Amino acid sequence: MFPPIRQAALERLTGFVPAAGRAYAEGRNLDPGPGEPTAVSRLSPYLRHRVLSEAEVVDAVVQAHGVAGADKFIQEVLWRTYWKGWLEMRPSTWSRFLETRDRQRDGLADVRALADAEAGRTGIEGFDDWACELARTGYLHNHARMWFASIWIFTLRLPWALGADLFLRRLIDADPASNTLSWRWVAGLQTPGKTYLATRENIARFTGGRFAPSGLATDAFSLVEAPPEPPAGLPPAAGSPPPGPFLLLATPEDLTPELGGIEPSAAAAAMVTADPRLSFGEAARRFTAGAARDAADRLAGRMEGPVTILARLDADALVAAAQAAQVKTLVTPFAPVGPTADALAQAARTLEAEGLRLIQIRRDWDSRFWPHATAGFVAFRKQIPALLEPGMSR
Repeated sequence: MFPPIRQAALERLTGFVPAAGRAYAEGRNLDPGPGEPTAVSRLSPYLRHRVLSEAEVVDAVVQAHGVAGADKFIQEVLWRTYWKGWLEMRPSTWSRFLETRDRQRDGLADVRALADAEAGRTGIEGFDDWACELARTGYLHNHARMWFASIWIFTLRLPWALGADLFLRRLIDADPASNTLSWRWVAGLQTPGKTYLATRENIARFTGGRFAPSGLATDAFSLVEAPPEPPAGLPPAAGSPPPGPFLLLATPEDLTPELGGIEPSAAAAAMVTADPRLSFGEAARRFTAGAARDAADRLAGRMEGPVTILARLDADALVAAAQAAQVKTLVTPFAPVGPTADALAQAARTLEAEGLRLIQIRRDWDSRFWPHATAGFVAFRKQIPALLEPGMSR
C-alpha cells in the first residue's frame, strides 16, 4: 500500500496533483473503504518521514491549481506543520502524554474492554472494521481516525491516552505531534471545552452508507487537565552545515536530507539509521527500514564517501564513524519532539565528551511556519498565504 521508496512517493504525488483542487475539497471527508478510489492523497507516511517534503508537495499542487484553488489540501498539509510547531514549543505536553498513558494503563479497571476495542470486538459497526483495517494496513482515512477516537473516548469510555497509544503502535505515519494533539483535540483537551462527537448520521453520510452504527454516545463530556505550558521559543538549530568536512546522519524523522539544506557531496561519509527503537510499532518499523535503505542508495549516488546503514542510533557507533571519516562534526536534519530527538540529545553528550559536535539543521519550511503555532489553527491558517513562497523546495 505504501512502498517505502521515494520514486513511488513521487509517482503517487504526480497522480494526485490533478485532483488536489476542487475534487479534493469536495471529496476529502468521504471514506470509501480500503482499496477503493479516494479523494485523499494517501501521502501521509511519506510526509511523516519526509520521504517527501511538505514544501515540494505544496509546490506541486500550487503550480497546478494556485493557492486559492488548492486551499483545502494546503490546509491539510499545514495541519501537520502546525501540530509539529505547537508541540515543539510545548515539549512537556509530550512528556505529560507518556506519563498519562502509563498511569492510565496501570490503573485500568477493565482490561478486557481495552483488548476488545483494540481487536475490533466491541460489536460497534464501523469501529470494529476500522480497528481491523488499522491492524491490517497500518493506515486509516483521517475522518475514520476522528470517528474512532470519538467512539473510543465517549461511547466506550476508554482512556484517551491508551487510544492515542494504539494509533502510535499501529499507524505507519505514527507521529508524536499529529497523533497526540489530534486525540487531545477530540477529547476536548487541546481546545478546552471543544470536543468532537461522532454521530450515526455523519458516519453513514461519509462512508457512503457502509456503516451506520447505533448506540453511540450523544454527549461528549469534556475531559479536564491542567493547561499546557505557554509556548517557548524554538530550540536552536542551524540552517545549513558549517564549513569543513562532516559526517551526515539521516534518521526516520527526515529521510531526504538532500532537500533540507544539506548537500550530500560535501559530506565525508553518511549514515542512515532505521533504529527500531525510534518507531512505535511494527508497521512503521518496516516502512522506515525500507525507506532508510532507499535513502542510503540515493545518498550513495550523490557522494564519494561511504554510506552505511546504522542499525541502532548509538553514540559509540557515531563516534567510531566520525573517527573513521576523520571529521569532528556530525550533521543531521532537525529531529522534532519524540524518541529520535531524545536519542540525539543523549548521543550529543557522549559526542561532546569525545570532542565532536552534533549539529541539527532545521528546514526553512519549519523555521518559517513553526513560530506561528502559538495559538489555535484558525490564527495559524491566516498566516499561510503570506508564508508560502513560489518554488519553495525546503
